[in-house]
Amino acid sequence: MTRTMIGPVAVPLMFLFFSATAIAADAESGPKTSITVTGYYYAMRDQSDYGVGIASLNRGALHLEARYNYEANRSASLFAGWNFAGGESVTFQVTPLIGGLFGETHGVVPGIEAAVAYRDVDAYVEAEYVRDLRNSNDSFFYAWSEIGWKPVQWLRVGLAGQRSREVNNGRDLQRGAFVQLIVDKVTLGIYGFNPDSSSRYLIVSLGAQF
Repeated sequence: MTRTMIGPVAVPLMFLFFSATAIAADAESGPKTSITVTGYYYAMRDQSDYGVGIASLNRGALHLEARYNYEANRSASLFAGWNFAGGESVTFQVTPLIGGLFGETHGVVPGIEAAVAYRDVDAYVEAEYVRDLRNSNDSFFYAWSEIGWKPVQWLRVGLAGQRSREVNNGRDLQRGAFVQLIVDKVTLGIYGFNPDSSSRYLIVSLGAQF
């Protein structure tokens, strides 16, 4: 089933607009606020290409997040969570999340996002369980992980892996590598998965932080 980028762009941008409007009045005097918007284009070989959109807002320890086409086709999800961060030479951040999925699929989605970094090396993982409210047999676990290295400030390279129901190529675990170019608060990334297989595919991402 073909998917376009209209939905992935619209849902996160709506989330961004309403969230930014809600905090605009006291943003200067309140906790530190940051907003990140990222779009992903999946260029597939054995199924239709599709896009994914993600927008997140962090205000102090509060974390809000909206996604489209992430957990399921033509479905959006909204999350709320809390950031726990610390460390000096080794820094970390852990964010437990709870969310709801609606659209073509309806579900409850508990999850977690976690990152750790030491100098120019870092690791990131996000994992969640999608409990399908219409058919419990369609419930599933999803995970994305990265290990990255920044040899210079504007470049990050590394390895990535994911377990995704949205990539239907017969592999339970997708393995790949990535390159990210970082210019100020804009990041362009290219991910290549399953390079040794006929089911290989690319993901192109573009993100910005405000």
